Amino acid sequence: MTDLRLDHVAPAPAGSAALRIAVVGPTHPHKGGVAAHTTMLAHHLSEAGHDVTLVSWAHLYPSRLHHADATVPQGAPEVPPYPRTVRALSWARPDTWVRAGRRLRDVDAVLVVHVMPPVVPAHLALLHAAGALPGVPGLPGLPGVPSPRPQSIVVCHNVLPHESRPGDTPLMRMFLAKVDAILVHSADQATLAHELGARRVSVADLPPHLPGGEPISRGQRSGPTRLLALGLIREYKGIDVLLRAMLDVPDVSLTIAGEVWPSQREVIGRLVTDPRLAGRVELREGYVPADELAALLADHDVLTLPYRSATASQNVILGHAHGLPVLASDIAPFSGQIEDGVNGLLVPPEDERALAGALRRLRDPEVRARLAEGVQTPDLSGPWANYLGTIEALAADDERSSVPGWRGGSHSAAAPRAPHLAVAAGVRAAGSRLAGGLRAGIRSRRPVVALDRSDLPDWVLPTDVLSDPLEAEEARRLARRLGLPLSLDKVEAWAALGALAAILRVRDDGRRSAIIVDETGTRSVLSRWARAIGFAPVEIDFTGSEPSVAALDVDTGSLDVIVRIHPRGCDGTDVDHVLEQASWALRSGGLLIVTIPIGPPSAPGAVGPADVRGILARAHDLGFVLVGDLDGDVNARMREAGARARADSAAYGLVRLTLRRR
Repeated sequence: MTDLRLDHVAPAPAGSAALRIAVVGPTHPHKGGVAAHTTMLAHHLSEAGHDVTLVSWAHLYPSRLHHADATVPQGAPEVPPYPRTVRALSWARPDTWVRAGRRLRDVDAVLVVHVMPPVVPAHLALLHAAGALPGVPGLPGLPGVPSPRPQSIVVCHNVLPHESRPGDTPLMRMFLAKVDAILVHSADQATLAHELGARRVSVADLPPHLPGGEPISRGQRSGPTRLLALGLIREYKGIDVLLRAMLDVPDVSLTIAGEVWPSQREVIGRLVTDPRLAGRVELREGYVPADELAALLADHDVLTLPYRSATASQNVILGHAHGLPVLASDIAPFSGQIEDGVNGLLVPPEDERALAGALRRLRDPEVRARLAEGVQTPDLSGPWANYLGTIEALAADDERSSVPGWRGGSHSAAAPRAPHLAVAAGVRAAGSRLAGGLRAGIRSRRPVVALDRSDLPDWVLPTDVLSDPLEAEEARRLARRLGLPLSLDKVEAWAALGALAAILRVRDDGRRSAIIVDETGTRSVLSRWARAIGFAPVEIDFTGSEPSVAALDVDTGSLDVIVRIHPRGCDGTDVDHVLEQASWALRSGGLLIVTIPIGPPSAPGAVGPADVRGILARAHDLGFVLVGDLDGDVNARMREAGARARADSAAYGLVRLTLRRR
């Protein structure tokens, strides 16, 4: 192994919201989705303004632990390599684990990408050497002041392997109990992490890190329906179920492209020799280089994912990005990514009869064409914004704590170190401690960005209309000039900047003591910005229902600010409910800040100028007054936005309303 130097990470400039983050995980020449995700995570964190070093492996693990070749053949990267990468770790040399960790003692967070349980001892040794574990001393501090130390955050693609080995569970139980926080990609994995003793668990959708470049156009072709199964072929992926379903469905062919796990080679080999599958199955065994992926996808009609079980996967996004409908098992995450009968088909897992029925439907060219037309280009940037927001919240200084002892459903802040309070369903029992705990948390917070109401220009209004994308871009640029954390969504930045301005101008006492409830959901831009300047917002995120302060069981008139803004703002169907909830939860002088799409009556959820008038009238009856001028410029701009609208069935703008409780 080449012993590369790992320099200490330089501190970020004073007053900056940037974090010093060490990402520890596999990257090129290691292959696969985890290595690609690790690399793109470093890229995105750096592009968000953070100081990022990627600490990777020269030698990751013995071949006996991984049945496929772990490195990319011919050395071609699957995704662009991250420039500041140091391959300082070797499975065979524990001294490299400790030496690398010692050089990370002055970062804000060590973000470990978990690969497999046998690597846990290496990760724990590195984190201990970095002083990044609770109870391990960090860098020397002032007398009487707790020593600062990095936060230890583990990204778990799988808390336990799909095919677990003896000893995996005890290793993961020890690992998860020792680190500060766990980031997983599904609710099921969050539950498993909690069961194994994790201190704090956050859930964020796996953001896309798609290899293969731009899609290739696909022309009309005749002949059998061409199915594609792609990737590492393991038992849980259910390729054998698909092959058995194909036995009695002619005019359907299948390409299996990827490395076949040894336990599956015999099973698949036996099935493909069945005379009913003669000439219908092509086994393209081996690694598929990234530069061949687009052509392979373009040569097929449907991507198949007949999994027995799944945790996080980007294969649906990959298929849709290349214009392919997807046939998949009706399990998470596929059931949330595929609209059955619109952009793909869903079938129960391990149900050969249902799968055969779906294959018969796919033989019809009209069905395939309709499903292909239903495929929309996936959003490749929004999920990364949410993902980075989650990491930024987890990576904040441990002295910026929230309510001690609070535990939510899909999020947890059990250790007194969380920089925010992420609330999930079922938290009513702790509601009576909300105000006191938040006040204590606020007193201990130190602002990262020095921002005063005078720093915000007059054009940032509490009540305003967005109808021109250039205005949203200007809001995002202003936020960056002010030193606020990066937002990739300019409309979200516009909504959050106006809300933050209203809070500073109307409800801030100079000590950042306002109790803010953000119903926009976890990882919202507003909460990230509010934390950066010294507030401690409560973020509400409920699975399967709309967020509501009612679930907090707070006292009447106990909150200072309630926010519900883009991208999870109000619409014409729920704004009255939000008004009613806020009318009893806000104290006198408290603020309710909402955004609502504006558009024609045919646009789902949108409101027109007359509807806004009605909303304000009902708000007045509930004890609210508008902060700002709707009669003048704002009302005129709503009408102008309607006049410029290019479609008669879609929203053409966004109105932000700031209401003060009398």
